[in-house]
Amino acid sequence: MTERRKRRTWSDDEKRMIIAQTLVPGVSVSQVARRYDVNANLVFTWGRDPRFCGANDIVPVAPTFLPVEVSQNTPLSEPERICSGRLGKVKIGLANGNHLEISGDYDLDVILRLAQGLAT
Repeated sequence: MTERRKRRTWSDDEKRMIIAQTLVPGVSVSQVARRYDVNANLVFTWGRDPRFCGANDIVPVAPTFLPVEVSQNTPLSEPERICSGRLGKVKIGLANGNHLEISGDYDLDVILRLAQGLAT
């Protein structure tokens, strides 16, 4: 039988230090959690607790709009139809006993790729 790990306790200062490391740009919570061998969900929980992540720790980012340029010179194109003109019904039997039915216009190459994807 395997030995059970003892539950660790983290001091408030340690929690603050761990949370502060997650606020560094380019560092993910899971990276920090792995560094300290703690579950990432627990680090997220600490991050929501105002005792460990004060209002001064988080720098609010003001929402900004992306620039948009509207041009009258852009030619409009017709949407491309991706059908081979095949009308009918395709029924694929899956290994688990379920069936996939496709009816109407369909592209045979797409159906074959779908069947190959479902087979793996």
